[in-house]
Amino acid sequence: MSALTRGALGAVAVVMLAAGCTTTNASGSTAPEPAKETATSYAPAPDRTAQGTLLVADFGSDTVTFVDPERGPIDSVKVGLAPYGLVVGKDGRAWVATAEGVAVVDTKTRENVGHIPYKTKTGPATTGEYRGGGMGIALAPDGEHVYVGVNVPDTTGVLEIIDTKTRKVTDTVPVGRRPFDVDVSRDGKEVYATDHDSFDVTAVRTDTLKARRFEVAPYGTEGGLGSWLKPHYAAVRADGKLLLPFEGEKLAILDPRTGKVTVEPMTANTHQHGAQITPDGTLLAVGTGPIGSDDNEASLTIRTPDGKEKVVPLDGPHEDVAVSRDGHTAYVTGGFTRDGYWDGITIVDMDSGKTHRLPAGHRPLGIAVL
Repeated sequence: MSALTRGALGAVAVVMLAAGCTTTNASGSTAPEPAKETATSYAPAPDRTAQGTLLVADFGSDTVTFVDPERGPIDSVKVGLAPYGLVVGKDGRAWVATAEGVAVVDTKTRENVGHIPYKTKTGPATTGEYRGGGMGIALAPDGEHVYVGVNVPDTTGVLEIIDTKTRKVTDTVPVGRRPFDVDVSRDGKEVYATDHDSFDVTAVRTDTLKARRFEVAPYGTEGGLGSWLKPHYAAVRADGKLLLPFEGEKLAILDPRTGKVTVEPMTANTHQHGAQITPDGTLLAVGTGPIGSDDNEASLTIRTPDGKEKVVPLDGPHEDVAVSRDGHTAYVTGGFTRDGYWDGITIVDMDSGKTHRLPAGHRPLGIAVL
C-alpha cells in the first residue's frame, strides 16, 4: 500500500531549507536552517494511476508525490531521505535517487517495491543541496540499466550502474564533482554525467565503461567551488549533442564525439538549472531567478530548434521541468536546490505562455509525466 491513505487530508511534512548552490563548504556541514512546516491536502485518488499524472521527488521529505495536473496531489509513497532525481520506464516503474539509495516505485499501484543501496560510501544520510547520495538519474533506452550520479561530499562523484532485472549495482565509474544530472544518448551507447562542481561533463561508454571528461565552462572556472557559473542540467539533442544552458545568456553545445564546445547566445538573463527537450526538438530551460543585481527573475525559456526564444516569466524560484506527451504543456517544479523554494509546480501553456500554480508535494525537484 502507499504511504498515505487515499483521500486523506491534512498530511504534514517537515521541509528543511538548504544552502545555495555556491558555498565555501562543499560538504554541506553547515548547520541546517530551521524546519519549515507545510500542510498538503490530497484529492481523492483513483484506484489506478491515470496516464498524464505527474510524479515529483519530494526533496524536502522522504516521499514521491503523484499529482493530478488539474486537481493537485492525489497520493504519496515513501522512498527514502531527500529524493532528488527520478526516471520512469515504459513498464511504469519509477527509479528514484535518494540520499540512501535508489527506490523502485510501481507507479500503477503506487507502491514502493524495492530499495537498492549504493556501493559508494557517501557518509551518513542527510538533507540539503550538498548531501551525499544520488542526484541525476537516467534509464537506458532498452530499460535494462539505470544510471545514477552519486555525490560524495568533498571529493569526486561516481556513476553507479544498476541492472533493472536483478536490481543490483553492477559497476561504478568515477565522474566529476556533484553530478547534478545524468543523461543517456539516444542509441544507449553513452551516458553523460553533468558534473556541477568540476565544470565538466563525463561521458561513459556503456559497453566498455571507458570514461572521458570534457570541460564545459563558457565563463571559465575562476572561483572554483564558490562559482555560480557552472553546468547544472543537460539535454541530449537528436543529433547526439548536449545542450547546457548558462545564466540565460549562453547555451553551451557539447559534441561528445569530439569534445568540442560551441556557444550560442540566450536571452533570459537569469540563473538557469533544469533543461528538457520536447519531441519536436524545442529546448526548455528553467530560470531559477537572479544571482546578481542585474539578473532577471525566474522564467522558463522555450527555445525552438532555429534558436528563437520565448521567455515566460515565473513567480518565484523553480528547479526542473517536464513536458506533456503532446509537447504543448510544461511542468516546472518549485522545489529549488537553494533557499526560496515552494511546495508546488507551475504549469505553462507553451503556445500561449499562460501559467498557473498547483500544489505538488514537499520541495519538489525531479519530475516525470506518467
